[in-house]
Amino acid sequence: MSGLTKEKVINAFKKLGTKLTNPTDILGNAFYVAENTNAWFTADNIKKSVLSFAEMLHNADVDKWFKTISFTSLPKKVGLILAGNIPMVGFHDVLCVIATGNIALIKLSSSDDKLIKAVIDELINIEPALEDRIEYVERLKDFDAVIATGSNNSSRYFDYYFGKVPNIIRKNRNSVAVLNGKETEEEIKNLGHDIFDYFGLGCRNVSKIYFPKGYDIANFYEGIERFQPIINHFKYNNNYDYNKSIYLVNAAKHFDNGFLLLKEDESLTSPLAVIFYEEYENLDDVEAKLNEKAENIQCIISRSDLKTKTFSFGESQHPKLWDYADNVNTIEFLNSLN
Repeated sequence: MSGLTKEKVINAFKKLGTKLTNPTDILGNAFYVAENTNAWFTADNIKKSVLSFAEMLHNADVDKWFKTISFTSLPKKVGLILAGNIPMVGFHDVLCVIATGNIALIKLSSSDDKLIKAVIDELINIEPALEDRIEYVERLKDFDAVIATGSNNSSRYFDYYFGKVPNIIRKNRNSVAVLNGKETEEEIKNLGHDIFDYFGLGCRNVSKIYFPKGYDIANFYEGIERFQPIINHFKYNNNYDYNKSIYLVNAAKHFDNGFLLLKEDESLTSPLAVIFYEEYENLDDVEAKLNEKAENIQCIISRSDLKTKTFSFGESQHPKLWDYADNVNTIEFLNSLN
């Protein structure tokens, strides 16, 4: 095994963070191939994702994060089954495995098999000793642990195949926003990013809003008007038209501003181009509901004084290195293997 040290990894991560501030330069041809093979991976969304990782790998945050990390001298092989719903969504798991000194066996998503490879190539260029810590596989075998991300259906398959080794198995999750009616126009604009970034396809995207009783929906729609051009994307538009037609045929009560449908529903998981909502009388009732559904919630966006962790409006798609998916500390899990 090469002479890789924690200090070398820290230095490599910092240098990568700087390089990621120029997405087209670092991704090269992979940028255009990804854009042309996956209609959801628009140039804007690819750049947005890469820049969020550049932000994540800020020097001070890398130093802060690594204070929580033990770097093993006896690397374990960690199988990674990555999602592909938004660009580079699985890259944080790769960073975690490398940061702990382990070996990443990467099963890429067919929806996102170019971008992460291009970024890892750049990381290896920065620190060649990382090359023997990365392996791409079509099928996982000879692994010591697994981190797998998928749907509720695929999670049952993952449980069956990987249940005998240490694992993190992630299912579908959604994010919610809790409004109190005192939000500024700027905060509602920022909420638009939580809803529309990556077309709403991520688990950190808001799919459900809790409005205070009597809230004027026009305030919400006015605040997100700047996101109207999203309707020009043909796949998003198809989803909007389909869901709108279903609600019209079924005479289901809903609101419509021409690019986002609002429908009252207790579920957290709304269809694409739809936000489900509920009204509430007091925050205690909302807190009780959020606690009941905690296992299905990724992020809570709010300015209200809730007892659980919340993100500011517009911040759901800007996690820090220590904002772990499903609130399961990936670093603690990886450190526990040794």
